[in-house]
Amino acid sequence: MPNFSNMFEKKKTIIGMVHLQALPGTANRSKTPSQIIDHAVQEAELLEQLGFDAVLIENMHDTPYLLREVGPEIVAAMTAATKAVVDAIRIPVGVQVLAGANSAALAVAHATGARFIRAEGFAFASIADEGLMDTADAGPLLRERRRIDADDVAIIADIQKKHSSHALTSDLSIGDHARGAEFMGADGIIVTGDHTGHAANLDHLKEVRGATDLPVIVGSGVTTENINDMFTYADSVIIGSAIKEDGNWKNAIDASRCEAILTGRK
Repeated sequence: MPNFSNMFEKKKTIIGMVHLQALPGTANRSKTPSQIIDHAVQEAELLEQLGFDAVLIENMHDTPYLLREVGPEIVAAMTAATKAVVDAIRIPVGVQVLAGANSAALAVAHATGARFIRAEGFAFASIADEGLMDTADAGPLLRERRRIDADDVAIIADIQKKHSSHALTSDLSIGDHARGAEFMGADGIIVTGDHTGHAANLDHLKEVRGATDLPVIVGSGVTTENINDMFTYADSVIIGSAIKEDGNWKNAIDASRCEAILTGRK
């Protein structure tokens, strides 16, 4: 099993988001593949220069997302962009392919040298913006990781993920979700708020910390004001909105916001 925490020198790590511009074939696509790749490399290099511990590449601008299965044009573009970023920086790189396209993300990571993927729908069912994620992905995903010899790629799994309804599992606590994801073979647990930019509930985070020995990562809503509260229970945080101009994930990275986050970490 890959050890997510062993990728980093620090104990409390900050992962910066690289939100790729809308990829070929998607509703909002306006850039060429070369422009998308160049922009991703520039942002990743900036995050490394500023002092982030890792970057996570995601096709966030591809709204509205497909459910689980994305086209070859998305996988190809994600692979090209991720490989360019991996070659350009020295800190660990992660991959997420929305929505819930975890096998695609694993293939991209394995082909490019990325170190981890972010997986949604890993354990338990939920209803996301894209529809019903009725089949947990852990079994197929871990078998695929073994099949393609990608055992060095860590899988950090969202539980009770943002932008989703969890009524189907309302009899389970978030601690139960953490224990379930650990039992199913996740290498780390991600806790989020309700939506992008919304902070995780500290009581939920505390419960997860007590339910698992796996690394705990906060996956939304981390700011200069709450980062150290999150680090009371979390090992890592993933930051997107708070490091962008005006705190909006759609905007460019704001170096001053990044520096405020980094200097605020205790």
